Parts: sequence; C-alpha cells; structure tokens
Amino acid sequence: MADRETAAPRQQTDADVRYLDPMEHVRTRPGMYVGGTDSKALHHLVYEVVDNSVDEALAGRCDRITVTLHDDNVVSVQDNGGGIPVGVNPDTNRPTVEGVMTKIGMGGKFGSGAYKVSGGLHGVGVSAVNALSDAMKTTVFRDGYVWEQEYRAGRPATDVMRVRKMKDGEGTGTMQTFRPDFTVLERNSFSYETLLQRFREMAFVTRRLTINLRDERVQPIPREVSFYFEGGLYAYVRYLNRNRRVLHDPVYVERDIEIVPEEKPAYTIGVEVAFQYNDTANVTEMAFANTINTPDGGTHLTGLRSAITGVINRYARKAGLLKDKDPNFSGSDTLEGITAIVSVKHPGPSFESQTKVKLINPEVQGAVSQAVTEAFNEFLELNPRDARKIVDKCMTSMRAREAARKARDLVRSGPSLLDSSTLPGKLADCSQRGENAEIYIVEGDSAGGSAKQGRDRHFQAILPLRGKILNTERARMDKILDNNEIKALISALGTGIGEDFTVETLRYGRVIVMTDADVDGSHIRTLLLTFFFRHMQPLIAEGHLYIAQPPIYRLKSGKHMEYIYPEAGLGEAEILARALKRYDDPSKVVVQRYKGLGEMNPDQLWDTTMDPGQRTLLQVTIEDAAEADRIFDMLMGSSVPPRRRFIQTHAKSVRNLDI
Repeated sequence: MADRETAAPRQQTDADVRYLDPMEHVRTRPGMYVGGTDSKALHHLVYEVVDNSVDEALAGRCDRITVTLHDDNVVSVQDNGGGIPVGVNPDTNRPTVEGVMTKIGMGGKFGSGAYKVSGGLHGVGVSAVNALSDAMKTTVFRDGYVWEQEYRAGRPATDVMRVRKMKDGEGTGTMQTFRPDFTVLERNSFSYETLLQRFREMAFVTRRLTINLRDERVQPIPREVSFYFEGGLYAYVRYLNRNRRVLHDPVYVERDIEIVPEEKPAYTIGVEVAFQYNDTANVTEMAFANTINTPDGGTHLTGLRSAITGVINRYARKAGLLKDKDPNFSGSDTLEGITAIVSVKHPGPSFESQTKVKLINPEVQGAVSQAVTEAFNEFLELNPRDARKIVDKCMTSMRAREAARKARDLVRSGPSLLDSSTLPGKLADCSQRGENAEIYIVEGDSAGGSAKQGRDRHFQAILPLRGKILNTERARMDKILDNNEIKALISALGTGIGEDFTVETLRYGRVIVMTDADVDGSHIRTLLLTFFFRHMQPLIAEGHLYIAQPPIYRLKSGKHMEYIYPEAGLGEAEILARALKRYDDPSKVVVQRYKGLGEMNPDQLWDTTMDPGQRTLLQVTIEDAAEADRIFDMLMGSSVPPRRRFIQTHAKSVRNLDI
C-alpha cells in the first residue's frame, strides 16, 4: 500500500501578519480587558466607568455618583467630580476628553499629581468600555459650560461640542452613557441586584460617598436605592455578621504606613482593616485595593492572615493557653469563623491582570501585617475575655481539623475514589466519563429506581440519596466526613472536598440535583446546595452544578396531554390557572399533580426531566459570594431570629403552595 502523501505546511506570508490598533484589539480580544464576553463581563463595563468616578472621590473632588439603568440596555453614570478636561492635549493635539475616551493608555493617573491613589492605572478602563459599546456619549460639566462628544464602537462620531452654558447651581462633573455592543458581547441584561450588591460594597469601602442606583426599566415607578456609610469597614463587618452570633466587637485599624524603598522616594500606604469572629465554621474574607474588589486576594490579604495567626499564637503561649508541648495554631485554625475585610490605598498598585483580581505588590504584605499586628495585640491585651473566646475557638478548630485529617487519611489510605470498584454501591454509573457525562443526585430510592430505568446509561449516572443529608452549615469537617450520604456523594464525584478539592478529577461534566416538587424536596435541594457552596464551591464557579426542573402537573384532555413546569415568581395555583385557560372546557381536563418523582413512570421521567432534547436545567451560579454566604448562613445557620424574619417577610410568596 502506497504511503499517503502529507501536504507540506503552508508558509506564513506577509498578508497573514495583521496589525490591530488598540481599540480594534479590545473588540477582538475582550477577555483581556473585561474578563470575557458573558454577563460578568457586561457588568464589568459598568464597574470600569464607576471606578473612574470613585477615583474622583478618592481625590476629594466627588461625593455623589448616580448609576441609571435605561431601556434597551443603556446605562448612564454621572458624578459631581471635576469633569474630564476638554482643552487641547499637548500629546495628541486633540481635545483631552477625546483621547481619554478613544486611546488605550491615555489617562490622568500616570503620576501627574491629580490623583494620589486610584483604581485606574493603565488608561484602559473607560476607553475599553467605549470600544465595546455600540454607542457611547460623554457629557462634561466644567469651565462654565456643558460639553459633549459621541462615539460608535470606540470611534468619535462627532467632535467635542460646547452645548450650552452651565445653569446656576449646576456643579462640575462627568456623565457617561453607553449601550454595549452585543455583536461582540453575549446578549445579556444588566441585573439590578448584581449592581446593588456591588455598589453597597463600594459605599462601605469609600466612606462618605453617596452612590445612587436607579432602575428606570421598572415602570410606572422606577426602583431606586441610595448607599452612604460613615463607619467604613467597621460598619461593613457588622453588616455581614448581622445574622450571626458574634464573639466580640469588631477589631478595627486604620493607619498610614510609610514605605522607604532603596534609591526611590518614600511613599505612604493607607491600611484599613476590620475583622470579627462568629460562632460558625465559615470564613468570610474580602480584600480591596484602591476601593477595587480583588476577589483572588493578594499580598494585602496574605498580610492580614499571617498577622492574625501570629498574634493569636503569641498571645496563647504568653497566657499559658497553649502549652510548650502543644503545636501552634495553623492559619485555618485562626481563620475559622472570621469575617475579615482589608482595604489598602496605594499610589502605585500592581495587579495580576487588567480585570484587577489580585494585588501583587510585595511591600503591601508587610504594611498590612504591621498595622494589624499592632492593633490586634492591643485589642487582646485590653479585652482578655474576648481574647479567651477567640483562643478557645481556635482550639476547637484545631481539634476538629485533626479529627478531619484522620478521617481523610482513612479515605486516602483506601483504593482510589476513581476506581469504579470502590464507588458507592447505590450508584448506577454510566459508561462515559468527563465533559459529556452527567450524574443525577436523586431524592430517595423510589425516584432513583425510576431514574435508573428511564436514563440513557451511556452518559447518565444516578445516585439516590436516602432522606435528608446533614446540614453542613452547622457541622464541622469530622462530622461531615462521617455522614454516609455525603461520603457516597464525595466518592461518586471523585473530587475530594474543602482544601482537598480538585475539579480536574471530577468524573462528570454536569452534576444535576433532582428532587421532588414539594417542601421536603426543596429542603433537600437546599441542604445539597449548602454542601456544594461550603465545601465544593469551585464546582459551582466552573459551571458544573445544575438543578433539574421536573413538571408539577400533567394535563390530559382526550388524546391531548401536556406537562406544566414551575415558573419563577408564580405560585402553583396561578401556573395551573394560566394553563387551564388554554382549554375550551377546563372542566374536562384531567389534572394530575406530581408530588414526587417516584410517581412518574420511567418513560415520563425521561421525556420531561432527563431527555437533553426536551428538559430544562437551571445552572447554579454565584453572582456575589458575600451575599450568597449571608443567605446560606441566615437560612441554614444556628441563629433563629434572622431566619424567622426572613420567612415572615416572604410569607406572601409561599401562601399559595399546595403543601
């Protein structure tokens, strides 16, 4: 048989090498500038514009920002800062405002002295927003006049125009109005709730700044909220812990730490920290650099953690609470049950990327550690009762960690969890692995039996759970690892949990929670979501967790049959009434209410809930980790009054449930 000819690779030509100007590059590679093209990136556009206004506040020129959501995905952000300069810029020989809006790398934060600290560092933010907008308009109030310029896809559509004189009492400032370009970004809508959480956070971090959020898409009366906080991070920690039993008043410090580098001018880093322990096992940490949330932490968070651990260990030994033979508390021991926030103001911060998810300045770690060590030492010395509570909690955490380590060692000493011979006996596995495989976590053996018969065994695995799993919000790791249902779940997924979690070993691309459409089913689903959020959070962050949507009714009229599914915001009675209106004679319609999955035949369960061609799955996401943490703590934690208030407040929305 003759050898098959192999085509020689084509040599690159001059025409293959392209030059993209910076604004074209933003549109071609938006992920480099706003982190992607999804809903998160869409909201990042708003954050970039608002961050510029916050920089004006940090410079002392602004104390009010108003964000307005209009129809057709239009957003406007207005501040009462100094206003972008509108005169001719010496570097470009064009109006400065035009350069700021249309040139990557042009900005007022490169050491000119107009901003001591700022979140915008590279002159990328607002010009990147302009590049990713179908249309944008900048309105500037300064020098006694109102100025405007319009843009299309980041290019000037008009010259900078002097529109009118400023009215009496009209202050300076800037208003940016833009509509995202959905030929570049995925089509999504701005979420009022997502922006609300973000702006509350920004107002806590930037004291004495008022941030208004107005949603004019809601008619006839737009919804609006305003945030203003005097207390800074001290107030923020108290807000986050308001539904928890706290052990003491927040530890708070605000200091300016002078940095004297070799052969460079000295400068100051502003450090503000607040933290407080509660009686849960959860860790809530937030870190900010120049008011920008850095979700991946960085050197400021590292400095906070190391200082807290060091201070507690030294105090415990000095007070005789840790004996000579006792090991030191680990970082996880001293952080369990803490709510901690650190914010730094740095004249030249360095981030890991344009989206500023992690701070990397090495000197920040020492500055934060110095400030926290001094303040925390003083707090423990002045409050010995609170100090004892904190040390006792660390001691309990250390014992639980040791018990959990022994439990994990027992698991690790056995065969690999990825070996099918060691998988839980009640798991009905599938033949595929990886992205195309999926596992249904099903409530009860009856529903599990129907699901096993109705599934496609090539790519669908079934794991039935017996009853309600342990509430992991209130349990320590040793108790969690001792629960048979949770052990079966961990074994089936193959990822480990907590600090041992590795998403790379996940055996299924989709993990689907499928419970009955009743109160018990909702409770089981909530218990599972609590477990995944607390101990397998990357599973959610990577988009692997889903909730199945089984029908709640079957309607049959003659030969015609249809299934009715839940609808967000509607009670079951209203959903059924709407469905029956479609029939000429609703009295002849036979209505079957599905209380449980086990009531369905295997073929019905496949047709309605498991067939990829017909089913509806809800993907579980985390828009705001701090808010999700608060909700889980309130609903599943040990404190009863906040949960009672929540139920009483939302009771109207559940009155019509058929329970």
